[in-house]
Amino acid sequence: MEANETRSVFGKLLLEHRRAAGWTQARLAEASGISVRALRELERGRARAAQRRSAEVLADALGLTGRDREFFLTVAEQGRRRNPALAAQVAATCALPAPTADLSGRENELDQLSAKVAEGGGVVAIVGQAGVGKTALAVTAADLWRAEFPDGGYAVDLRGMDEEPLSARAALDRLLRALDVAPGQVPASEAERSALLRMLLEGRKVLLLLDNAADEAQIRPLLVAGPGSLTLITCRRTLAGLEGARWLGLEPLSDDGATGLLAKIVGADRIRAEPAAARELVELCGFLPLAVRIAGNRLATRPQWSLAQLADRLRDESTRLRALAAGDLQLRSAFDLSYRAVSAEARRLFRRLATVPGADFGLELAIVVSGAASADVRDHLDELVDASLLQTTAEPERHQFHDLIRLFAEERFEAEEDPAARDIVLGHLLDKAAEAARLFYPKASDTGRFGSRDEAARWLDVEGENWVAAHRLGARKGRHREVRDLAIALHWYSDGRSAQRPWWEIFSLGAAAASALGDAGAEAKLLNFVGWAASVCLGDDESAVAEHRRALDIAVRIGDQVERTWACIYLGGVLRSTGQAEEAFEFAKRGYELAHELAHELPFWDGQTTARNMYGRALLNAGRHAEALAVHRAVLSDAERLAGDTYPDFHRLLKTLTLRAIGDVLADLAEWREAAGQYRTSRWLAWEGGFGGLEVLSAIREGRAWREAGAFDEARECLTLAVELSPGPSFGAWREQASAELALLPFGPTEREGR
Repeated sequence: MEANETRSVFGKLLLEHRRAAGWTQARLAEASGISVRALRELERGRARAAQRRSAEVLADALGLTGRDREFFLTVAEQGRRRNPALAAQVAATCALPAPTADLSGRENELDQLSAKVAEGGGVVAIVGQAGVGKTALAVTAADLWRAEFPDGGYAVDLRGMDEEPLSARAALDRLLRALDVAPGQVPASEAERSALLRMLLEGRKVLLLLDNAADEAQIRPLLVAGPGSLTLITCRRTLAGLEGARWLGLEPLSDDGATGLLAKIVGADRIRAEPAAARELVELCGFLPLAVRIAGNRLATRPQWSLAQLADRLRDESTRLRALAAGDLQLRSAFDLSYRAVSAEARRLFRRLATVPGADFGLELAIVVSGAASADVRDHLDELVDASLLQTTAEPERHQFHDLIRLFAEERFEAEEDPAARDIVLGHLLDKAAEAARLFYPKASDTGRFGSRDEAARWLDVEGENWVAAHRLGARKGRHREVRDLAIALHWYSDGRSAQRPWWEIFSLGAAAASALGDAGAEAKLLNFVGWAASVCLGDDESAVAEHRRALDIAVRIGDQVERTWACIYLGGVLRSTGQAEEAFEFAKRGYELAHELAHELPFWDGQTTARNMYGRALLNAGRHAEALAVHRAVLSDAERLAGDTYPDFHRLLKTLTLRAIGDVLADLAEWREAAGQYRTSRWLAWEGGFGGLEVLSAIREGRAWREAGAFDEARECLTLAVELSPGPSFGAWREQASAELALLPFGPTEREGR
């Protein structure tokens, strides 16, 4: 396979079956009637999957029957269903913005930037005061240089002026997902994410725009400084502590540049008609591009006005754009001019959008804050965009504030709105997020304001920054009941999404809220969630033990048998990870016994599965193989019998974990081929469910089982797959493990001859 090719899942499956049959491509082509070339394209991933008839012919030729045939055809169908637009939609979240059409007066600065880039790419920081046009220049330059960076261009707004700027960790998550890293494979820590970003971009020629930076600490983990790549940064600060960077200090426009910008907005004829007024106007604007643009937009939307009329208004100190002459705080006046140019309805929407807690928003939240009809809100949003009071994002029908304009909107809200209006969007986000999350409970049905569980998942993903910010804000405002309820609701949704959200913070805020309410039962429950997040998301098993012990103490004190059971289950796993095997066994056993006693309160899908599998692993660690197998096989049998009581992905997850546990017992008994079969089924189920980490673990264990069984080709396929699926630091230990297993395999005939 060529270095730049990535084999599709169907291609891997086809190759496995062909090799298992001991056939060449030529022989399979003869048996199936499909050309060797077409087979080669399928196996190499150039074609994602075969058409249905071709897949059936291949299955017949390979002699596939039963579950093997069914799975082969299912993979082919899923491959055909893949939507190329989905990858583009994810990448669009970090797409370079469109350049400003009326940029003027920055030709010299573009030349300076080009010279700095010609020196060898690296890191270039564009710095200067608010409103000086840093972003407009950077975006225009990036658009001009797109062809010089064939491996892509990416942009992230770091929101440096927010009360809580975008963290480097969150920015890295966006970039990694835009680079097609699956959510489950994004590492937990900032350092691991930074290392993964550098690894993915190593040797590639990319352009990265980091807009609205807060400070050096926010930027350092995001830098892409390899040969041939370029990182452009915009910031109000000088970033003097940034190592290895080159700077371009951006000053206000020249007289001609500012007048030229104004002409592009209002038309050259109007400038020629009133040259003196134009000169006075841009001077009153302080030659700052943002101020000139706002003034120009006022004129463009009022063709009956003369330039002299607007200049006359600005002469009065009570109405002049004070910020344009005296720094950041006085920029309010410039924003106020644009604000007063829009309709009363648009101004009201503008003010109320300041209550949206996240970085951007869609039509839904705009309707919530305004209370107006959908069509009217769309018109008002368009009006605000035209007035440069809102910006569009790469995501369709989503908008955002520029940092400074958001501050202005906040001020207008404080001056003109009832403070109680802040609670409208906050309550909506807290309530709807909880409702969406509850659809991921094991026995939840697809009801409520969401049409399906998939729709709820999409909403939680798209509005993630808003509901997380609302959760934080709710905690600060003392809305303990809603904060507690949302944190509890999110538990099952967080499974399989450990890298997507700050779960430790979310569950910790929930536990604190429960404590403030005096709700000891909810506090115990949420402390168990905090412990899970500490172990799974942060890799901090010691802290996890402490949280689960706190939960256990509370549960015992108040007589909450369900949370006592969960604390025992969790401790049975995490204590084993900290080397306390005997205590871990006792807790796992106690959790198993308690779950059995509480079958009515803790039914199969709601906890018995976890309790029983945890106990099975404890039995394996104690060397009690027959008992361990009996426990896991009973879980698997009950899962099939009760499959209709939960939704497919949850059922798939449980089977993935249980089959791997059975494989572990068989492997410990040296029943290698049987173990490999269990691992293989677990691996494919993990792939079906998108459980990336579980797929890697099953592939490694399957590969080791095949090696021990003497099936070296099968072992090599599995272990190579495990390495391919472990690209980043968070998978480093697994990648090393898979590589070590590969090194133990004997060389094949071709490899020996090559040596």
